[in-house]
Amino acid sequence: MDSKKSRTNLRRTARKPIRRRGMLRVASLMEAAAAVIAERGYESATMAEIAARAGAQIGSLYRFFPHKEVLADALIHRYGELINAAFGKIESQAASSSVDALADSLLDVLVELHDESEAVIALLEARSEWSVKRAELSKAVLRSIAQILRLRSPQLRPQTATDIAVVLLHNMKTMKTLTFEQGIVTSPGATAELREMNRLYLASKLSKKRP
Repeated sequence: MDSKKSRTNLRRTARKPIRRRGMLRVASLMEAAAAVIAERGYESATMAEIAARAGAQIGSLYRFFPHKEVLADALIHRYGELINAAFGKIESQAASSSVDALADSLLDVLVELHDESEAVIALLEARSEWSVKRAELSKAVLRSIAQILRLRSPQLRPQTATDIAVVLLHNMKTMKTLTFEQGIVTSPGATAELREMNRLYLASKLSKKRP
């Protein structure tokens, strides 16, 4: 009986609020969850600590997220939406942007989403079964970057755009590391150097005439 009840609970999903007040409460709870998980890791984070960080009653948290796995799925889903929105904005301006502006906007995506990405990384590394979601997220990011590149330079072959996207994604991750991580060997001008390198790299690739 108990095991059947447990399986039923695990199938429950996040409750979607209808009213603005509920939406604001859910946003606050998810922001708190992202902060706690980024700091402590998924397994160490507790629902009680997340509720306390949000300044909410524990019952309010369980009302919208019946258990921690549901909350984790919601955070991963929200991160995907944020990534899509960020790339969508760049995509809408890709055809008219200068190469330097395009290079900079791509380089800044993970920096601007740092808080959310730290929580999602902690989630995706916490359990082996979530490795599939991590791979899907990486592939989606690469597809978005490649699409942006082909909008800016339609002559690019699909595989070439994907290859360039892989390099750009590594540069984006490096920019986030240089900007936020402590204890690494760096200098005040390192981010500026990476930005210039990224501009020159992208200019060299998009300026070439390709069949």
